[in-house]
Amino acid sequence: MWKQFLSKLPHKSFHSDASLDLTHLPPGNNGTGSVNGNSIHRTSSDNVVSSRSTTMKRTASAIFPSSVVTSAEPLLLFKDVPNAEKQNLFISKLNFCCHVFDFSDPNKNSPEKDMKRQVLLDLIGYVDAGTSRFTEPVISASCKMIAINLFRAFPPNTRSSNGGGETEEEVPVFDPAWTHLQLVYDLLLKFIESSSLDGKIGKKYIDHSFIMRLLDLFDSEDPRERDCLKTILHRIYGKFMVHRPFIRKAVSNIFCRFVFETDRHNGIAEILEVFGSVISGFALPLKEEHKLLLWRVLMPLHKPKTLGIYLQQLTYCVTQFIEKEPKLASSVIKGLLRYWPVTSSQKEVMFLSELEEILEATNTAELQGCMIPLFHRIGFCINSSHFQVAERALSLWNNNHVINLMAQNRQAIMPLILPALERNHQSHWNQAVLNLTQNVKKMFSEMDEELVLACKKKFEEEKKQKTMEEKRRLIWEHMETSAAFHPVTRNTTLLVVPVVAPPIAAALT
Repeated sequence: MWKQFLSKLPHKSFHSDASLDLTHLPPGNNGTGSVNGNSIHRTSSDNVVSSRSTTMKRTASAIFPSSVVTSAEPLLLFKDVPNAEKQNLFISKLNFCCHVFDFSDPNKNSPEKDMKRQVLLDLIGYVDAGTSRFTEPVISASCKMIAINLFRAFPPNTRSSNGGGETEEEVPVFDPAWTHLQLVYDLLLKFIESSSLDGKIGKKYIDHSFIMRLLDLFDSEDPRERDCLKTILHRIYGKFMVHRPFIRKAVSNIFCRFVFETDRHNGIAEILEVFGSVISGFALPLKEEHKLLLWRVLMPLHKPKTLGIYLQQLTYCVTQFIEKEPKLASSVIKGLLRYWPVTSSQKEVMFLSELEEILEATNTAELQGCMIPLFHRIGFCINSSHFQVAERALSLWNNNHVINLMAQNRQAIMPLILPALERNHQSHWNQAVLNLTQNVKKMFSEMDEELVLACKKKFEEEKKQKTMEEKRRLIWEHMETSAAFHPVTRNTTLLVVPVVAPPIAAALT
């Protein structure tokens, strides 16, 4: 059938076809031509020709280099060419899409932008169909087109990093070229997920350099782009096992550079979300490399002032480690105490929230190693003059697991917490904090009333002793002040009491 059809065409190879009249093929998916017998039947007659198709073809030849149309005309539809030529048409369309347009002016090159968009849609449809395995030239051309369209330098960030609070997110900036970028990202995602892609060949082109440049795109200010990158990075990590150690190392470098150098990155939350999935897939027992990732990379992420933007994802990653290996709980809590904020009340509330989730994954045996410094810090939070910090610390006792941990270790914990509750009861200014304090004290009394009374007695004795010491200090300050106003002079008579030494003989006897 195809031989009869091609015999009616001028005797030229399809690869150098200049005689196929594209004016009979409207751009995009609007063409309804189909092969039936020895002729191509269309729903529209040849005299109804879209002038836009002719214009777009002429414009394309003016804008795109002549090498673009070497193997097959990129505006052809895949259904209009033989199966043997579809991959050649695919490469031709990829080359056609290598031209990047300027979207700063929305009215500039509008027909050409629409034409490229339609070609990208055709490419996505072909990859999604998965009719045949991709050859190496197809994989190479695909990675080249994707790299040309996606990998770019971002403009310098002029917005101040000091404005707003720790939890305040800046207004997102949307890339005007997203109409094309989104399609390229969709193509890359479907290309990686496709069963037609041979991983052994794909890893030659989706290599370390490609992955590094892909990770650099996470600093984009457009949240839509970061969301696409998050999915793509996860698929690459899953499909190309050989690249997994490199990806973990590269991501660790991004985190360390953010914490210790730049203090600013737009994609930390998205990368951590991918890492949460990666950590959940770690095999047991955990390798030393993975534990170092927790101690040297994840825990320092509590330091930046923008913690609130990615706290949820960071907490999930940390708790995943503890669930896999409970022995890490003590080290995680000590690391949290190491980075505990002392000047930011907002971050202190965040730390208390994360601490509660960590305690939920901690058993009694692992709490022993960090119990004293931990509840000593919680006691300080209970006495905080910032009512939100005090409320969040007291609300820890709404968690049944925390109550059980304390009940099992009440002999060590209650002497640390009860004095803080007594100080709140006597001097805190906020009524809500006073009510919560009273509730926790009542809970302690029901848990072990004898121990509560002993702690109260000890607290009263210490308070009395501190009162006496404060009174003694004030007396000495008053005496020193008086002495400063009445200095001792040479004419002042001093009473000197002689000291009589005992006789030597008597001392010897």
